[in-house]
Amino acid sequence: MLKRSLEPILKTALKISPIVLLKGARQVGKSTLALNLCENYTVLDDVSTRVSAKADPNLFIQNLKKPVCIDEIQKAPELLESLKLYIDTSRHNGDFLITGSANILDMKQTKDTLAGRIIEVDLFPLSAKEREGKPEENIIDKLFAQAFDVTPKPHKEIMDDVITGGYPESLKLETPLEKKLWFASYVSTYIERDARDLAELRDIDSFFRFLHVLAPRSTTMLNKSDLAKEVGVRVETIENYLSILEQTFQIKLVRPYFENIGKQFVKSPKLYLNDTGIASYFLGINSQESLEASHYKGALIETFVCNELLKHISFASQPTNLFHYRTNDKREIDFIIKQNSRIIAIEVKSSSKVDTSDFKHIIDFQKSGSLDVFGVVFYMGENVLWMNERCVALPFSFFY
Repeated sequence: MLKRSLEPILKTALKISPIVLLKGARQVGKSTLALNLCENYTVLDDVSTRVSAKADPNLFIQNLKKPVCIDEIQKAPELLESLKLYIDTSRHNGDFLITGSANILDMKQTKDTLAGRIIEVDLFPLSAKEREGKPEENIIDKLFAQAFDVTPKPHKEIMDDVITGGYPESLKLETPLEKKLWFASYVSTYIERDARDLAELRDIDSFFRFLHVLAPRSTTMLNKSDLAKEVGVRVETIENYLSILEQTFQIKLVRPYFENIGKQFVKSPKLYLNDTGIASYFLGINSQESLEASHYKGALIETFVCNELLKHISFASQPTNLFHYRTNDKREIDFIIKQNSRIIAIEVKSSSKVDTSDFKHIIDFQKSGSLDVFGVVFYMGENVLWMNERCVALPFSFFY
């Protein structure tokens, strides 16, 4: 079984908090990780367990043998108030590890219930480092330390990882047909079990159509009006659909960076799907050949980089924020990573060659502000190439 980068953080959280929420999309490995840390385990996906929990939440919590993991807590949000009452009268750190495939703390009725009593930990699909058996290595820390050691990775294997994504079960799939069947099942199950339950969706067909319209837009500026027009629904419906996808960890909206004085900025977020395997499925890409020939190759590779950055930000040694950057005169940088007053500006190229022109917007950004900015271009070549003392091109094997 592959080790997860979040495991040490999860163990520490259980030492210092009575409740820890392990949240992430379905099938990312929450249950597997929780089972390694808890002897006692109850699953709210089980109908009889869920009925019991909803019938008398206080009694249900009292009768559980602690410490305990309560899996899929969003199935019985009534338990949150009971957890609060129990903790307020009998507070012991590590008593409750709860998991959720929907972000229950973003729901209006539960937002303030556990304030001050809970630590949230985000679990993502497997990172490239986790797949390689290096869960302790953090690429965000390495970027800021300028530790650019790389182990060569065959181009084909990188492309296969883009197509497969990071869900643990998807790594076991060997043929395009197996991938198609698994991802089709994942999407339909997600719609039936999470999106429908979370929002009481009345028009599943429109929501499914929305998913297909959204996938080709990964890496693009969010435009709700265009989405509404293409899907054939109101803008308010699109906002509801986007909220559902965010709460169930299927998309990420990367906010704009606009701290430079004297520039006019695009202030819309950029949209990214949270797994390139899901994105590839929606785009009909199931082989290296179809990826290389696809109009969406660059977008999928940029989505891969975004997901890798987010996974490593979740356990970086310092608080880190991720932004995108674009001015009204179309000076664009794919990603801005910020730690305190230090910034790494990142561009993503799907080609195997790189030159100084690929750094032009980064260099302009370096000149425009007073912060410490280091520039990185990720590309499909094999070597670490220094352009100057503040700019470097890194091969995609850096992620491994």
